[in-house]
Amino acid sequence: MAASAPPLDDCLRLLRGERDEQKLAGLLVAANVCRAGDADAVRKVYDAVGPRFLRRLLNTGLGKVEGGKEEEREAYLRLALTVLAGLARSPEVAADEGVVSTVPLVAEVVSKSADPAITEECFELLSLIAIASEDGAYKFCEPGVIDMIYLQVSSLPDGSKCIELAINLMQLLVHKLKVDNMSVEKLQGMTSMVACLARLFAVLHTAVKFDALHMLTTLLSQKESPLHDLLRSMPASIWESHIRVGITAILQNRFVSTEKLHALLLAECMMSILGEDWLSDDCKIQDTQNVLPVDKFVLLVLESARIEVAVFLNELAYLKYESSKTSQTHEAVSQKQRNLAILFSLIERIIKMISNASSGEGAPSQTICESTIMQAITGLNETISLVLDFLQDAKDHGQQKGDDLLAAARIVGSYLAEAPYACKEKTKNLLEFIFSIEGQDESRPFYSICFMLPMLSQITMETDGCRTLASFGGYKAVIDCLVEMTKQDGIDNGSMFLACDTIINFMSNRKSAHIPVDSCFIRLLKALITWAGTSNASSVTMTASCLCAMLIDLTSEEFLLSCSDFDAKTLGSLSELIVRSLQQDVPDDDGEQFNQKQVIVSGNTC
Repeated sequence: MAASAPPLDDCLRLLRGERDEQKLAGLLVAANVCRAGDADAVRKVYDAVGPRFLRRLLNTGLGKVEGGKEEEREAYLRLALTVLAGLARSPEVAADEGVVSTVPLVAEVVSKSADPAITEECFELLSLIAIASEDGAYKFCEPGVIDMIYLQVSSLPDGSKCIELAINLMQLLVHKLKVDNMSVEKLQGMTSMVACLARLFAVLHTAVKFDALHMLTTLLSQKESPLHDLLRSMPASIWESHIRVGITAILQNRFVSTEKLHALLLAECMMSILGEDWLSDDCKIQDTQNVLPVDKFVLLVLESARIEVAVFLNELAYLKYESSKTSQTHEAVSQKQRNLAILFSLIERIIKMISNASSGEGAPSQTICESTIMQAITGLNETISLVLDFLQDAKDHGQQKGDDLLAAARIVGSYLAEAPYACKEKTKNLLEFIFSIEGQDESRPFYSICFMLPMLSQITMETDGCRTLASFGGYKAVIDCLVEMTKQDGIDNGSMFLACDTIINFMSNRKSAHIPVDSCFIRLLKALITWAGTSNASSVTMTASCLCAMLIDLTSEEFLLSCSDFDAKTLGSLSELIVRSLQQDVPDDDGEQFNQKQVIVSGNTC
């Protein structure tokens, strides 16, 4: 016959007693009441004992209360934790402010206890509190709490129950905490969480390493996060180097592709937060010997990314063009497109880092050598060639819409901005197709053209580049792109200058390519007037006026006024822009503005 349930009334009477001895006796009975799982009984026990006594019992166990024998402290501590853990199995009780307030004390127990049984009970209790309410989860972000909990985690025995419970708790917090509305004080707790996870990622060699990797990518991949600002403002910290060590271990060993992809995503996150030069920063760590030299680390990350890109491009092309069309295939395509976007973003950042290093613009701490730069460039050439093959495949299959194609156009544009004549023949043959690519949410090509502007502004300085652009009317697409930019809020002056430079170069070489005057030039004149009206910067005024002068040189005032969408008011605004540019002083050291003014003067004296 089953034993009868403990007498609840007797338990409650003892808990409400005035003497500590009565309350302690009641708690011993309460532990059995809580184990019975009766939610109503648990609530009554909690209301009877109250959080104040439980906190005092924890403080006594921690030696923070005077009196009491030292040999009794552990007993008090065990009793308090057992009762709290039992009470917290009721979500209503676990969410109560009184129980939530015990989090810092329980964290302190974790940091001081050498008894695995006590540590396990602490982690179970803390997990119950974290699950029960948002207030409970955010309590862990108070100063020092995370540090106390995870300071000793990496020294716990591999595969132990304590390690498992600690990681489960961290996973709960990572997925529940939202940093957007956190105070600076609580964000400091989040930085401690990142630092703790980074150390686990670096020093452990069990499944916990992968758990830490996944949590780090979840925390750090949130775009424009306030946490990122705080991490950037921290002084040079060992956590950055720990992440480097962990990434190295993942990429150097034969782990499954998904884990390597996570490691590459983490590298992209670090470069996004700390700048591209993080990849080539030299670092030292005292507690591990696994720090790879800078040059080898750069090439390891790049080569790993290149391998993954080659695999995904091949698989994606097969799924899109050769396999049977099923819903399963659609999901597989979407997942591979997302993965490819991550890898493209990482490689774009590496392109920028290599450019900084080769031009001497990188951070002083960079130690990347010239042979490494050349190896990286060779590898990048091969990868961009593969991306162009992917675009050729899309062209051959009549596909020009999709975010994966737009991402491919972007990475090609990023590389050609630094090496405009790389993959010259492939680029020349595909340029018209690239100009036709639309993102999934675009109704007409725009971003694909924007991505190519840095390269176009360079190749059109030569006649051959202008001929390529004229061969398919590409200059009209650049003009349409420029016009579209002036319609957007917060005009991107950088892209505007590149588009203007492309058209100015093209117009300067117009003798090598026939340029008929049509409506696109009228739209361009009006757009330039609009752009010049949004800024007082001398560079904007001079660039817009220079291009206007070159366009006017192709036609006449009578022709402009004969156009239906060009009236006397617009002509007046155009004249005012020209006059303003002629009255503008040109800085002595600005050769570009000087040349532009010469064009304007020449156009107005003809």
